[in-house]
Amino acid sequence: MKQLRWLAVVVALTAVHLKVNTTGQESGRAQAPRHTQLLIVVDGLRPDYVTRDVMPRLFQLGQRGIIFTAHHSVFPTVTRVNASSIVTGAYPETHGILGNIIYIPSANKTAGLDTGERENLEAVERAEGRLLTAPTLGEVLQANGRKLAGVSSGSTGSAYLLNHTVAGGALFHTDYTRPPELAPKVLAVLGPPPAHETPNDPQNQRAIDAYLKLCVDDLRPDVTILWLNDPDGTAHANGIGAPLTRKSLTLVDGGIGRIEDGLRARGLLDATNIIVTSDHGFSTETSELNLPKLVEPFVKTMDDGTKDIVVAEGAIHLRTPDQPRVESIVKMLQQRPEVGAIFTKTRVPGTLSFDTARWNHARSGDILVSANWSDRANAAGFKGTTTQDGLAGHGTSSPYDIHNTLIAAGPEFRERATSDVPTGNVDLAPTLLHLLGITPPPSMTGRVIEEGFRGATPSFRRTEGGETVSSIDRKYTLTAHFSSVGDHRYLDYTDVKRR
Repeated sequence: MKQLRWLAVVVALTAVHLKVNTTGQESGRAQAPRHTQLLIVVDGLRPDYVTRDVMPRLFQLGQRGIIFTAHHSVFPTVTRVNASSIVTGAYPETHGILGNIIYIPSANKTAGLDTGERENLEAVERAEGRLLTAPTLGEVLQANGRKLAGVSSGSTGSAYLLNHTVAGGALFHTDYTRPPELAPKVLAVLGPPPAHETPNDPQNQRAIDAYLKLCVDDLRPDVTILWLNDPDGTAHANGIGAPLTRKSLTLVDGGIGRIEDGLRARGLLDATNIIVTSDHGFSTETSELNLPKLVEPFVKTMDDGTKDIVVAEGAIHLRTPDQPRVESIVKMLQQRPEVGAIFTKTRVPGTLSFDTARWNHARSGDILVSANWSDRANAAGFKGTTTQDGLAGHGTSSPYDIHNTLIAAGPEFRERATSDVPTGNVDLAPTLLHLLGITPPPSMTGRVIEEGFRGATPSFRRTEGGETVSSIDRKYTLTAHFSSVGDHRYLDYTDVKRR
């Protein structure tokens, strides 16, 4: 709790810094004709989904703009971690949302909380005093007299993270509106919300209507984050490359086309920077890993009758300190072929540190586990399998989960270009601020993607490296592979060798 209070102080001081040193001191870029920014997050969009025949409008957008071929999701490669990184420009070590399931003892001492539910995030907010332990894009924009709108057809929790403090802007979700006084207007303009379907095209199209009719025509935010929850939901249920998943991609692509056509009809397309990304990649799953079952033999019962270990997704939390038991759990995991990379707080032999994963936060557990992965292709020809439970999903340090999509087009971006310089979801907030002439705050450890801008002259050199660790008996060897540009390093993937 002391560390969390300290983080709260840092956040408060950063906010003061923003108001004192940034407000009213926008760079010379702000003197150019004012452009607006649209960030479209297509949930679970693998780069190889974007083809001329399946997603022709997004493919054409990339052809006229710039395609970033080395873009990175933040690990753990799950939705709410990356939603938080997108809006804070920082890694989990800074923003504090460590998984889709998180363990916050002050909110629930015996179980993890599903961050897909807004009510659980609000419970964390009440218990901890702050949900995200870093300033958000919306808060920085507000401090500079600008505003952010979040629009989402995703879960109530992922939508909430886009602009949870509202910060002078707005938040439009299928189930709720912030600030609440906008709800009658939303209903009048959009009508009652449709039910969820698979593919979820009705709710996706309503989100697009919200952007065009409520944001563009009325609120006129400087930045809009528009989150579309396909193909993720459809792929989870049907698999990568399945006919229904392919259909969901085509429907989302039609929606992106409708956005472009709507902006063009309003005379705004040439004044709007459109950035299309995804929160993570996607893999076929083999359902071999059951982490709670593996950990169960190490669990003890506390005096109140509750279990003293909580498994929250890939995170293992010991409720009372017990380093020998941590080491015993790690040794067991290293022997299991379905287990991939292992990270620990205390750097147990044969594990990588939390710092390597950028996961070292006051809310972190004792062990972080990734499922193992392979290059095998599924029946539809899409490579990448993991041992996670399910039909298809994400969350691991596989390159197929980490490598995701980034495409941009608009008045500020290069045309008919590609870039193999590494980028990441943490870079999006700093880049959006820079496009508005606002200096990103120190808490944003992502970088401005300057190589994507028109007239970019700096030389951006990509370098590669790695870190290898082994268990004491040398039967488990783990390597983390990185790519870097300047001082910014990105986790490309991990691999494990056993003998």
